Amino acid sequence: MQNSFIVKKLLDKELIQPEQLEVVNHLADADLLDYLVDHKILTEEELVQELAELYGIEYIDLKGRKIEPDLFKILPAMLAHRYLCVPLELNDDVLIVAISEKYIPSLEGILERSTGHRIVIKMATSSAIKTALEASGTASQLLSSISSEFGFDEGLGDVMSAESLDLSNLESEEATVSKLINGLILDALQKRASDIHIEVEENNVFTKYRVDGVMQPAAKPIDARHHATLISRLKVMAELDIAEKRIPQDGKFRLGVGGRNIDFRVSIMPGVYGEDVVIRILDKSVISADVTLKLNDLGFDEETTTELRKAISEPYGMVLITGPTGSGKTTTLYAALSEINDGSQKIITIEDPVEYQLPGVVQIPVNEKKNLTFSRGLRSILRHDPDKVMVGEIRDLETAEIAIQSSLTGHLVFSTVHANNVFDVIGRFTHMGVDVYNFVSALNCVMAQRLVRKICPACKQVHEPDDAYLEFSGLIDSSYASSTWYVGCGCHECGNSGYKGRTTLTEYLRLTPTIREMIIERQPSTALFRQAREDGLVTLREAGLNKAARGETSLMEVNRVTFID
Repeated sequence: MQNSFIVKKLLDKELIQPEQLEVVNHLADADLLDYLVDHKILTEEELVQELAELYGIEYIDLKGRKIEPDLFKILPAMLAHRYLCVPLELNDDVLIVAISEKYIPSLEGILERSTGHRIVIKMATSSAIKTALEASGTASQLLSSISSEFGFDEGLGDVMSAESLDLSNLESEEATVSKLINGLILDALQKRASDIHIEVEENNVFTKYRVDGVMQPAAKPIDARHHATLISRLKVMAELDIAEKRIPQDGKFRLGVGGRNIDFRVSIMPGVYGEDVVIRILDKSVISADVTLKLNDLGFDEETTTELRKAISEPYGMVLITGPTGSGKTTTLYAALSEINDGSQKIITIEDPVEYQLPGVVQIPVNEKKNLTFSRGLRSILRHDPDKVMVGEIRDLETAEIAIQSSLTGHLVFSTVHANNVFDVIGRFTHMGVDVYNFVSALNCVMAQRLVRKICPACKQVHEPDDAYLEFSGLIDSSYASSTWYVGCGCHECGNSGYKGRTTLTEYLRLTPTIREMIIERQPSTALFRQAREDGLVTLREAGLNKAARGETSLMEVNRVTFID
């Protein structure tokens, strides 16, 4: 597509204004399409209809349309995912294919050479094509067919003999390993996985996904004889040392999938039977929406949202978020920064690593090899005249002291710390050896959070746990004893897990004058807890039970992420 053609067409139809020309004329084709939709100049459907008319291609609405699985025997699933297209029907020797708005003129030739059929294209929205591909289950089918070429015909514990895998029927072991990796990535993206785990044992290699914070198997086990080839291929992709197998290595690579670029961070760790791998998926097209979220979109209750919004609106001070790895702390900080980022103040962050870029924010990655630590980076940041500062994590006394001093000298500092709850945060800082009076003076708020999976609305149903489980959950004699509980029974929408998406549980500590005085007096956490309860503190456990009682999540999920009283 020539950018000028679509711009002229939009001008003629008065869909864009002349004052927007300076912006849109400098955008690449794909960026222009995203700009038009993101800025609500056109809806996705309107944009695709305009492009279809421009190209002389018929527009088709794929909503509710089922794709025949046999069609993917003609148009390979790998090709469909790579070019974001889907086969619709085969008439004699003509294959009708729906393509997305990010159409490339050479696509018809590519598809004709691959399928051996004449191709007739129609145009549909990217989201509709992605939905059709997901509903067809092509990524899982593709992965299953590839992994079966490597794996076991029987259960996970069975050991495959050397003769049971005939590589002579494959293009090559390396080529099939590449297909396996691509299949894993496609399937992981469809299942909204955040990580792909590859774990080796004595006789087999297991692949797993982490979806909504929970591990689940990905594909059939792979014979351990192919482990070295698999790891070597990943090292090549991540530009790591193939020969080095004794020390951990970290790298990254980028792939174009479905018309968007996705970054992958690779961590390789030597183990007893060989090297294990974790691939972190950094899909900016998904997370960018989270990064620009407002606080009231993160699943916080209304009172917590109001309190936190007050804390981040202060001219200076420290906002601390605590929780384990993967509890959404960074997303909360990003949302907070996005809310206050109106262009009138300088915001600088130092993170380990910088996973997603925030527009209008200076972001610095920690580099331990070059001695760019949190503390050293924070010192340098303060010489760049920031108004707001985000420190990815406070790990040591030096970083804590600099952060506290920064917040006392006119900066608003955002950071995270690893602790079980809000009271443990205070204990962590006092045990580091910080000046307690300065620490309390700097604090605007402390909030602990967890992520719980949301029940899939498509298969949600009432669940009646037995008395033994209620007693285990500590609810027999509580105010929740008569509550109605829900579970998801599993369906196609949620991949038979019963859950779809996640929401946040929070524990927000109001730093009242009484609480501040008790901290300075170094009173025990039990006394602080009692006072905070009097002041209206809602614990993580209570926040979870409240959401479970409202049917947002399940009792089992709350028990998974919070301590049972």
